[in-house]
Amino acid sequence: MTVMTPPLIDKEEEEMLVPHSEFPEAAQPMEVVPAEAASTAENQQLEDPPSSRFTWTIENFARLSVKKHYSEIFIVGGFKWRILIFPKGNNVDHLSMYLDVADSANLPYGWSRYAQFSLAVINQANIKYTIRKDTQHQFNSRESDWGFTSFMPLSDLYDPLRGYLVNDVVVVEAEVVVRKVVDYWTYDSKKETGYVGLKNQGATCYMNSLLQTLYHIPYFRKAVYHMPTTENDIPSGSIPLALQSLFYKLQYSDSSVATKELTKSFGWDTYDSFMQHDVQELNRVLCEKLEDKMKGTVVEGTIQQLFEGHHMNYIECINVDYKSRRKESFYDLQLDVKGCRDVYASFDKYVEVERLEGDNKYQAEQYGLQDAKKGVLFIDFPPVLQLQLKRFEYDFMRDTMVKINDRYEFPLQLDLDRDDGKYLSPDADRSVRNLYTLHSVLVHSGGVHGGHYYAFIRPILSDQWFKFDDERVTKEEMKRALEEQYGGEEELPQTNPGFNNTPFKFTKYSNAYMLVYIRESDKDKIICSVDEKDIAEHLRIRLKKEQEEKEHKKKEKAEAHLYTIIKVARDEDLTEQIGRDIYFDLVDHDKVRSFRIQKQMPFKAFKEEVAKELGIPVQFQRFWLWAKRQNHTYRPNRPLTLIEEAQSVGQLREVSNKGQNAELRLFLELELVDSRPVPLPDKTKEDILLFFKLYDPVKEELRYMGRLFVKALGKPAEILTKLNEMAGFSPNEEIELYEEIKFEPTVMCERIDKKLNFKSSQLEDGDIVCYQKCRRDNDDQCRYPDIPSFLRYVLSRQVVHFRSLEKPKEDDFCLELSKSHTYDDVVERVARHLGLDDASKIRLTSHNCYSQQPKPQPIKYRGVEHLLDMLVHYNQISDILYYEVLDIPLPELQGLKTLKVAFHVATKDEIVVHSIRLPKNSIVADVINDLKTKVELSHPNAELRLLEVFYHKIYKIFPPNEKIENINDQYWTLRAEEIPEEEKNLGPQDRLIHVYHFMKDQNQNQMQVQNFGEPFFFVLHDGEALAEVKVRIQKKLQIPDEEFSKWKFACLALGRPEYLQDSDVVSVRFQRRDVYGAWEQCLGLEHSDTAPKRAYQVNQNRHSTYEKPVKIYN
Repeated sequence: MTVMTPPLIDKEEEEMLVPHSEFPEAAQPMEVVPAEAASTAENQQLEDPPSSRFTWTIENFARLSVKKHYSEIFIVGGFKWRILIFPKGNNVDHLSMYLDVADSANLPYGWSRYAQFSLAVINQANIKYTIRKDTQHQFNSRESDWGFTSFMPLSDLYDPLRGYLVNDVVVVEAEVVVRKVVDYWTYDSKKETGYVGLKNQGATCYMNSLLQTLYHIPYFRKAVYHMPTTENDIPSGSIPLALQSLFYKLQYSDSSVATKELTKSFGWDTYDSFMQHDVQELNRVLCEKLEDKMKGTVVEGTIQQLFEGHHMNYIECINVDYKSRRKESFYDLQLDVKGCRDVYASFDKYVEVERLEGDNKYQAEQYGLQDAKKGVLFIDFPPVLQLQLKRFEYDFMRDTMVKINDRYEFPLQLDLDRDDGKYLSPDADRSVRNLYTLHSVLVHSGGVHGGHYYAFIRPILSDQWFKFDDERVTKEEMKRALEEQYGGEEELPQTNPGFNNTPFKFTKYSNAYMLVYIRESDKDKIICSVDEKDIAEHLRIRLKKEQEEKEHKKKEKAEAHLYTIIKVARDEDLTEQIGRDIYFDLVDHDKVRSFRIQKQMPFKAFKEEVAKELGIPVQFQRFWLWAKRQNHTYRPNRPLTLIEEAQSVGQLREVSNKGQNAELRLFLELELVDSRPVPLPDKTKEDILLFFKLYDPVKEELRYMGRLFVKALGKPAEILTKLNEMAGFSPNEEIELYEEIKFEPTVMCERIDKKLNFKSSQLEDGDIVCYQKCRRDNDDQCRYPDIPSFLRYVLSRQVVHFRSLEKPKEDDFCLELSKSHTYDDVVERVARHLGLDDASKIRLTSHNCYSQQPKPQPIKYRGVEHLLDMLVHYNQISDILYYEVLDIPLPELQGLKTLKVAFHVATKDEIVVHSIRLPKNSIVADVINDLKTKVELSHPNAELRLLEVFYHKIYKIFPPNEKIENINDQYWTLRAEEIPEEEKNLGPQDRLIHVYHFMKDQNQNQMQVQNFGEPFFFVLHDGEALAEVKVRIQKKLQIPDEEFSKWKFACLALGRPEYLQDSDVVSVRFQRRDVYGAWEQCLGLEHSDTAPKRAYQVNQNRHSTYEKPVKIYN
């Protein structure tokens, strides 16, 4: 079965967003949303788009045994829809959920419909924890369902404490808006707007929107053009040249421009191009790279001149004369969206004065703790002001990233001198007028897990806005660029009977993410003219040549129907290729001489063309047609007749392959004597044209020897002397003859009986005879003593590139193996190469051809039969395997459970990570007993416990009798520690409470906290005041007095701190029993995180597939 993979060009991305597939992992190359789908609706929206909300209550959810489960049908926009879920995941450990066109099988050919929709799993305990993901798609017969393969982790869904599965019921919701589709197949961006777009490599829309924004700052473009490059530079290896090339093409090309050269110059591979990154991060990294590349050139300092501003961080004491000031530069400003109605409110918040007083006093150098004011003011703003809107935030309550879709307004003109320059520091130059005009609006459409980026730009700051959406550029009204990108909610009327007919609000998931303003006083300098004289001559020549070649190819493509490609194979080609490029059949037609000939040309005129090109007179040429046989071989079949040679090239092509192939393939027969062509002998029905290959078993070498005509009733004995002469053997050398019959799916090569005539051996024109010296006794030393064994070896031969799993991007060594090698053969060869005695200590992992990464799970011991099984990845065969050298044999390891346990040494401030391996049926008590033999205890009888820690909170103490098979150490940290004596002897009124370190997140609401450090248990005595508790905690943690005096103590419930005073009785605060989850009520220690980061890593998947940081390697 073949899995069809769509082309990657012109596609858009949503990382977890795919049409569902029945093949495990097969959806990976399809994890893209077509750019057409992502933007079609936005170019032409209806007044009242049909819309609806559908709620699906799924009972007995945990007991569902089907792989996929459909909802009942609901109707939106006159179309039938339904929800499709995979309750146990579509070959992933997540719930998979899609919107499906219910009647797709019965719709007419060529149907399509466009919908904007969201899918949600409702949290039945607390609605605000509902998980909702949104996207848009153009549905068609090939992609009739669309959605999220990894909607939410199954572990969260099935966890009864999470609130998604209640009384074995799951509630799923779909909101669907059907939009009108506009056909853009014939749309010409250059013709309609004067601008061209950028092609999407799969997940590079975020980069495209940024590049268009930078390109349309002409001063920046001019500086890029003036960066020194040479004609010897290669764009894929030089960021300046790649960017120059890209900008030149955007300026002068008539069609959309590819970005592959640029991403290659970044050092990115295909996998990087399929990872969606952050626009702001890419902007910073790219500008830093360009700033570095501009050093020592005529354009040094351009990045700073355009984008760099300065602000002053200050602290001023109120009661004493002490001030602290620090000047810092910025290239962009991050503005809060949450809690701010517009840009001005964000700037007000940015310069807001914070009072340092009470327990939060400022330590002034010679004055001690003082009441003070802390804040930020701007010294100067840059000519080009880049504002990053904080649409994405970390929600500590939900322990996940969320997108802020709140309404947030931004003005066409931004006055940062408002209110008598309240944003400016006393040192600011007040003569500079900080009045800005909006140049670009970068938009993100979608949710936190992915989506689509595009940009609204007005290149010359006129009233005309343009939307740059990957390849497509359209003219837009100002309202589309401003008001419609504020975010917020849109009320859509209900149109379908049978549903709740009250209007519902649909969150606008498309909203501004980055704003670019240009200062009015600098706009003439920045919006400057850029023409060809700004572009280096070598670059102009190079790019014009590229453009000419492109135009030539385009012309060829347009005229292709008028021409036929004729491919002519000759003896020279067979000699060159057999034994080097090919072993089976006679020639690779893609590597022979080709002629592009008009279809009307008479074939005789083509022969004249051959005579002129190859120097072979027409009278010495004889052409044979090739034919594909039933056994899938491809051989010369018969010479052209005189009648056929009188036809046109086009007619001949139709005859030769019945129109199935656009090219005409011929074999040119030529007879040479002393390297000069001579007349060809007439061919009769009795003559058979045979081709000969010679095999040398000692050298394991196959060569083409030539061709001969033989008589049908003749016998092989008649040509043995000639064959020996062709091979350079003595005339009487005994040779064996074999016929190469076929090679798919297996090799068929049979010995020819020399006593039979050629006709009886069923030999015909175009057949291949392989021969070798007769086998001798010492031939047993040869690996492949005869031709059939050699050809079988060649067919299954596979060079495999082995990489260490620790360095998955670097080839370590190569081995030539056979696809039919068994599992044992392969690990034996790897072990031998590595000098390892025990091959069972080798563990292999297959390669994912789409992500260019190791597969998540290694190959089990003898888990596959042959090498080919290790290399096949659906419709592709890889040549990469990853290896590990284990410290114990793999069969033994597979019978064990390995847990990484971080042991907290009681006698010193030290954490040591141990790998504990035990049989899978072991219990936690066995882990503790094994750990005791490896760790340093405070005394021989010390008792240990095993804890589950996640995000600096203790979630569980494992009971000693719990089985270890289901314990997961990849997502949580397993911590072991000694049980303190005081915890063993709790009094009747004593309580064992959780104590967590925390600090208020500056970017969050003041009531939200961020945990850090190591959480611990603490015995709380009845009636004990905070002052007494503090003494014991300080002693336990060994914190110096000066530092400890700055700590604040609070009772934390559901992440909200209630601060305590020294006189407060702490135990009173821990009497409440209504807190959701025992670990959610704790004593919080608020202080700054000054501890050095531990050397060990926790919470790491074997191969992370989440968003990676942006890196530009070159």
